[in-house]
Amino acid sequence: MEREDDRPTLSTPLIQVCEESNGPENGREIRKGIQRREVVEEVKKQLWLAGPLVSVSLLLYCLQMISVMFVGHLGELSLSGASMATSFASVTGFSLLMGLSSALETLSGQAYGAKQYHMLGIHMQRAMFVLLLVSIPLSIIWAYTETILTVLGQNAAIAAEAGQYARFMIPSIFAYGLLQCFIRFLQTQNIVFPMMLSSGITTLLHILVCWILVFKSGLGNKGAALANSISYWVNVLLLGLYVKFSPTCSKTWTGFSKEALHNIPTFLKLAIPSAVMVCLELWSFEMIVLLSGLLPNPKLETSVLSISLNTATTVWMIPFGLSSAVSTRVSNELGAGRPQAARLAVCVVTVMAISEGLLVGLVLILIRNVWGYAYSNEPEVVKYVAIMLPILAVSNFLDGLQCVLSGNARGCGWQKIGAYVNLGCYYLVGIPSAILLAFVLNVGGKGLWLGIICALVVQVFCLVTITIRTNWEQEANKAKERVHEGL
Repeated sequence: MEREDDRPTLSTPLIQVCEESNGPENGREIRKGIQRREVVEEVKKQLWLAGPLVSVSLLLYCLQMISVMFVGHLGELSLSGASMATSFASVTGFSLLMGLSSALETLSGQAYGAKQYHMLGIHMQRAMFVLLLVSIPLSIIWAYTETILTVLGQNAAIAAEAGQYARFMIPSIFAYGLLQCFIRFLQTQNIVFPMMLSSGITTLLHILVCWILVFKSGLGNKGAALANSISYWVNVLLLGLYVKFSPTCSKTWTGFSKEALHNIPTFLKLAIPSAVMVCLELWSFEMIVLLSGLLPNPKLETSVLSISLNTATTVWMIPFGLSSAVSTRVSNELGAGRPQAARLAVCVVTVMAISEGLLVGLVLILIRNVWGYAYSNEPEVVKYVAIMLPILAVSNFLDGLQCVLSGNARGCGWQKIGAYVNLGCYYLVGIPSAILLAFVLNVGGKGLWLGIICALVVQVFCLVTITIRTNWEQEANKAKERVHEGL
């Protein structure tokens, strides 16, 4: 694939010469033409990145869903246990590892832009070392899932099923951490199609592995959990082989090095705020579902809120792909010392996020009366889902905007600022507003989701304000310092 530094660039003196020779009017027209071409090029670059990244995110999300769908054929208790274990694993493990690995979007992306290619391999090894260490205590937490859920007041039978499922998922947490590192390593180099291919192969194999382990081996729900672990390790193996043998990674992967054990505090300085930033947001949505169980008619409220969360997560994969794309573009351009190109990338992705949000929102509103049938045949559930989808359309629009602006924050290295913003928006505004609307004003499940919308409004406002006030020249200088600090 063509590297960023191999592409021809238009220089400013060319514009000045044209202006002098053809007059001011022609000079302005030429400048406008060049700017239009730059915008079109930026759109192409971001779509080239975002399309495969959306596919990768959806395919990885499908692994967990496929396993739960297979378990659903074993009975209601098995389904409840697997669903609870999956949610518990996401909250206590996967979200944390995904957040920690996000530091690579800043470090590796800026190093790639600065042409310090060998540092990408060093950063990835450092991240792998840290994430594998963190996975050890997380695996211990998963081993005691049944005890933890019982203490939290969950049904004993469901807690036992969830505990059994989580124990067989323990190998997957180590694979997931490595997988996230590989994804960030390739993403920051604009190498995305191999990830899409490996994720597609893994998902297809996962269906077969699930069928064998759940129905043919006699393992039941344990087989579905084990299938998750196998599939994650298969994906890690495929990407590892690609990185090892592909000529596209020959400059960025030069083998294992002791240098990866140095400057770990520098990595943690970005990784910990990254993890906090991601976890605070994801945990707030899970908390909304838990709070729905305290409402009158909790069975209906929990079912509908779970459907809403599943729907929101699925459509969120699109802005998440855009977010990863702009993170890569911003970090690459800042590392290369091109602050105005980074600024253009943010402007372009913001317009794309607004367009996507409006389009997806319209689709959600149009299908509101039939979408509920995909999950339930109960008229009460279908009717309630129809009421929720317009609210989801609004939240998806706002979530898409904050998602791409958060991607810009990761590209610039503002993870600490993002963590503070998310803490204030979700836990000082969102959750209190949700509780007030749902339990004091008796708005019910709709009130819980409206509370999240309040958080998103404040979050978008904060991130837009920070982005508008950004000194891009200063950010490029910071990126230069960060790259040299990591050497």
